[in-house]
Amino acid sequence: MAGSRRVIALVLLGLAAGPGASWAQAQTPPEDDPFAGFDEEWDDPWATEDQGLRWTGFVEGGLGARNSDVAGLDRLTLGELRVRAETRYDHADFQVEFKGDLVWDEVIDSLETELRELSVAFRPLASVDAKVGRQVLTWGTGDLLFLNDLFPKDFISFFAGRDEDYLKLPSDAARVSVFTDLVNLDLAWMPRFEPDGYLYGERFAFWNPAAGAVVAPQPPRRADTPDTYELALRLFRTVGPIEYAAYGYTGRWKQPVGLDAQGLPRFPRLRTFGASVRRPLYRGLFNAEFAWYDSRDDRDGTDPATPNSELRLLAGYEQELVRNLTAGTQFYVERIQHHDRLLANSPDPARERERWRTVVTLRLTHRALQEKLTSSLFVFASPTESDYYLRPSVAWRRDDRWLFTGGFNVFGGSEEHTFFGQLEDNSNAWLRVRYHY
Repeated sequence: MAGSRRVIALVLLGLAAGPGASWAQAQTPPEDDPFAGFDEEWDDPWATEDQGLRWTGFVEGGLGARNSDVAGLDRLTLGELRVRAETRYDHADFQVEFKGDLVWDEVIDSLETELRELSVAFRPLASVDAKVGRQVLTWGTGDLLFLNDLFPKDFISFFAGRDEDYLKLPSDAARVSVFTDLVNLDLAWMPRFEPDGYLYGERFAFWNPAAGAVVAPQPPRRADTPDTYELALRLFRTVGPIEYAAYGYTGRWKQPVGLDAQGLPRFPRLRTFGASVRRPLYRGLFNAEFAWYDSRDDRDGTDPATPNSELRLLAGYEQELVRNLTAGTQFYVERIQHHDRLLANSPDPARERERWRTVVTLRLTHRALQEKLTSSLFVFASPTESDYYLRPSVAWRRDDRWLFTGGFNVFGGSEEHTFFGQLEDNSNAWLRVRYHY
């Protein structure tokens, strides 16, 4: 189509941008760095010998298309030229960090700006760190499975083939970390509720219970976002090689899984608590996590327009099988409370979720050519719902500036209303080219 040709031309023009300084890959901070939780790209957030502004960024072109027709949608699922600029100002008493994108999106025919980070980090006391502003927050132990991490996720970007970093959406937040000999504490307050980037009909189709079919609603419409706050808490400690953590959250379900009196989607109230552990085991790393989802608007489980409370469990293990080949697997479980009441009050009990939902994941990663070529396969499979999601990809880093990446998002299932089965018509292939300056 004409739009696709135009975005390809934009990509080529963008990637022909003039040369810049070589890109230095970010290094993961040491485990004993108490400030590491704020931003994994900071080597030493309180270093003073290298103060001042340092600019980096990239130009990236992306193209992706679905392999089947969907009524109301174009086959193009990813068509963009993205320019990233980022900088950090280091001072002896504080740091200011900025990350922003300018994006031409061919799918919606629009030029967009995305502020990924604009934050100030400082240390008010010797044992207290603080970071205020727009920032990406994350915690928990799951690999692409999130139990106690209730910070917003962008599933539209994830399914379209953007870089995996874009799965995590930024939040406007104040985060404080307190470090003691007994236990450490993270507290994040978001004055405004930030929902997930959920499917709503603009780029992908999904199961619509009201229509009884997989559709892309036209015109696309998001649910109204409530003007309420969110609060997340983590207590954590490392004893020897073992990491322990406990979590709490109060806010709302991150997707509009409820209905109001007019039958329009809404975000019901939610409170969660949970815990996790991560430790070495045999030749690899083991993790386990649980979370209790307290659906505050329907604790009795009798309201079909509000999700029931849930128990969520996760166990995972990762190990290098042979040189340059790493495998990780997870077993994930959801259990719905008062499932019998859910079926008794549901207008369509045959299509309600089962009491138990299980998901098994497998990640295989192979690196070759001095780690310049990375091949990856991530598999989600649900034995209880008989559906799956496959994410194969290949990335080639030609040098410190050029990165070429391609892959597929493949969905399938025996029922069109299940978690992955509803996305079958959204299966797509994608390609990205990135130039670091």
